[in-house]
Amino acid sequence: MADYKKYQRIFGIVLDSVGTGAAADAVNYGDVGADTLGHVGAAYQGKLSLPNLGRLGISNLREKAILGVPKAAWPLAYYGKMAEISAGKDSMDGHWEMMGLPVQQPLSTFPTGFPQSIINKIAEFAGRDVIVNKPYSGTKVIHDYGERQLDTGELIIYTSGDSVMQIAAHEDVISVGELYKICQFARTLLNGPKYTVGRVIARPYIGPDKDHFTRTANRRDFSLEPTSLTVIDRMHQAGLTTIAVGKTNDIFSGRGFTRAYHNESNMDGMNHVDEVMNQDFTGFCFTNLVDFDTMYGHRRDQKGFGQALMDFDRRLGLVLDTLRTDDLLIITADHGNDPGFQGTDHTRENVPLLVYSPAMQASGSLGTRPTFADLGATVLDNFNLTSGKYGTSFLDCLI
Repeated sequence: MADYKKYQRIFGIVLDSVGTGAAADAVNYGDVGADTLGHVGAAYQGKLSLPNLGRLGISNLREKAILGVPKAAWPLAYYGKMAEISAGKDSMDGHWEMMGLPVQQPLSTFPTGFPQSIINKIAEFAGRDVIVNKPYSGTKVIHDYGERQLDTGELIIYTSGDSVMQIAAHEDVISVGELYKICQFARTLLNGPKYTVGRVIARPYIGPDKDHFTRTANRRDFSLEPTSLTVIDRMHQAGLTTIAVGKTNDIFSGRGFTRAYHNESNMDGMNHVDEVMNQDFTGFCFTNLVDFDTMYGHRRDQKGFGQALMDFDRRLGLVLDTLRTDDLLIITADHGNDPGFQGTDHTRENVPLLVYSPAMQASGSLGTRPTFADLGATVLDNFNLTSGKYGTSFLDCLI
């Protein structure tokens, strides 16, 4: 098993969709002016309280502080931003790039819906008709079509601006297990070469009527399998422990992880982080907290987004208190999803980078890293493993 230079355990926490301002190439995505953290802070009019993220340096990495979160005079962490080089702005693109595998060729998107040939094959496999088949908000589609689906047993298939197929069904009509099987079949149709889709997402929901339908925690992502070795693969091959918390396991098709925890919510995810922090291992725990994205970003709910940040911040206090001197904590995001911006899709933003260990004797700026892959390169460097083609380690910057 590989030894390590500085840290026995590294904890990476991805705040799904918590961007920190439009990226340099945002114009290519129609996202000029997006700023998830900035707009959430403004919506709270100075009452956004993030004391733990604040003392780490969440506002220091920005030119303009988040309203209500002043810049720390002496930040606890090293702070910076990361820019994305992947061709998309979806969770898969962001996580793969962090782990040294940027998605360089744009994946298939379907602004007018999926080809009828694909829809027909899914309908035949499922023995059910398909409705909708166009870009739609996930919560709005079950409001508009959920009662019909509940009555008829049809499949709701929809997409977004990202490379995703989402399949929704009421759990009382189509069991979660049956929905997963349908999604697994759909996955086989979208692996290329003609159509290559990043994720097929099962979207089960419950409730008696359109005004009370809610999506459940039985969501599951069926992702494209990584096309090359990732940081997770390299660590696993070296005999190190690799732990997934949340949808991280799905994003990498389960490949390379020693064990995985499914999240019911952000707070459930933090419970799993607490559990893992009490385990003795040598390696990497990679966590995704998705509620920011699914519950608030896509729904353009600024107040809900801010409350989720404050809830996380409170739980972060326990993480900071529990860290050992040979632990490293990295907090970041995979893309933006600005609830104060137009539309309902992800936004092309730089993402925060906060890096902290109780062993650190200093703090300072890590600047804007040119690729998310710098995170993975740093993890590999710490465990004396050779980095891949992408990413430059910032391990030696951490004093």
